Amino acid sequence: MKKFGRGLQYISLPVVAALLLAGCIKDDCKHSYKIYTPVYKTLTELRSEVKLLPARPLDHPGKIYIMGNRVYLNEKGKGIHVIDNSNPQQPRNIAFINIPGNIDIAMKDNILYADMHCDLAAFDMSNPGAAPVKKYLTNAFPSQAVYANYYTNGSYSTNPDSIKVIVDWASRDTVLSCESYSWLSNCTSCNVFFSPLAATASQSAAKSNGTAGSMARFSTVGDYLYALDYFKMDVISIADAANPLLVKRQSLSGQAETIYAFNNNLFLGMPTGMSIYSIQDPASPSFLSLSMHWRNCDPVIADDKYAYVTIYDGAVCGGGKLNQLEIFDVSVLQRPVPVKTYLLTNPHGLSKDGNLLFICDGRDGLKIFDAADVQNLRLLKHIIGIDTYDVITINGIAWVVAKDGLYQYDYSNPAATHLLSKLQWTRPMD
Repeated sequence: MKKFGRGLQYISLPVVAALLLAGCIKDDCKHSYKIYTPVYKTLTELRSEVKLLPARPLDHPGKIYIMGNRVYLNEKGKGIHVIDNSNPQQPRNIAFINIPGNIDIAMKDNILYADMHCDLAAFDMSNPGAAPVKKYLTNAFPSQAVYANYYTNGSYSTNPDSIKVIVDWASRDTVLSCESYSWLSNCTSCNVFFSPLAATASQSAAKSNGTAGSMARFSTVGDYLYALDYFKMDVISIADAANPLLVKRQSLSGQAETIYAFNNNLFLGMPTGMSIYSIQDPASPSFLSLSMHWRNCDPVIADDKYAYVTIYDGAVCGGGKLNQLEIFDVSVLQRPVPVKTYLLTNPHGLSKDGNLLFICDGRDGLKIFDAADVQNLRLLKHIIGIDTYDVITINGIAWVVAKDGLYQYDYSNPAATHLLSKLQWTRPMD
């Protein structure tokens, strides 16, 4: 699916045709362009496509989630691969849940939560051979797609027949007069996207919660699911796991990209800093602090005393060319104090197990540090030859999402960390 700048408006093809004709009559200044117009589906149509399918090759991976002996791996915009990891040396790709527009994953008990454009779907995963949807929470994420007829009489629509989601962009070549080009370039209420070049895709059992990676936008804590939606955070009650209920849509201190929960606090990674919210009252998170930095991408994790923030450059975040680890003392959550900065190559996701700090340093592989003394991190193991994105560590096993596959490592002896298995992607991730 191709997605273009947020906030685009739409204009009908007949109007475009009239503009083109008018331009041709008035002047001879013309250029060839591709005209893109939206392709819509209603939520009802999209929901009819949600189903459990046989396993298929792992392609275009995104977020990862671990629950018991299963790995849930998002395929960007398409759905979720279900992987049986009973034997980490021989993981088995066993099923695929087709979910249009899916990016993020979270779980409580046997219920899996997945976004589907602006919907939240709750799946019952207790039976390996089925994945029935127990509930759709309609319009849980109004910022996650550009769609029509969703806001009337001061509230968001919950009628899946009336909500139309943009699922693709249809293109055609045309000649655009300079006058029409100028008019459209300055139009703030037009419903086309046009480009002189080809457009590019852009711009995510025991009774318990599972474990998400540090790039996650969802986090389950007790009876609540916290889900980021750009400048807002949805607080969703999952006390009845199969019946999620939107409790609050809370404004944030800025645009948030990642979320990490620790000790009744939420640590949000933002393009311009780290924000901390208390969930002492889980139904109503309260703002505690914001620590600013140069504009870059920045996932964050935390422990009892410190927050660890990786800052990396990337077109999606804009800003500078910083690539580093920043450590903050968060003993006083209202006043985080910078402690130390370490220069890295291109750090992305990170994880911590005790005193071990794992950093996915992009093209420079996976790095495992002894973080007992944050003023003096000691590199214990450097695994090269893989381009890493995110990592989850649990009980001596590290799941590493890399550009070419899902790697599992045994780090029970950190200095002798070794590969257990690899699931290969059919094409490299972005």
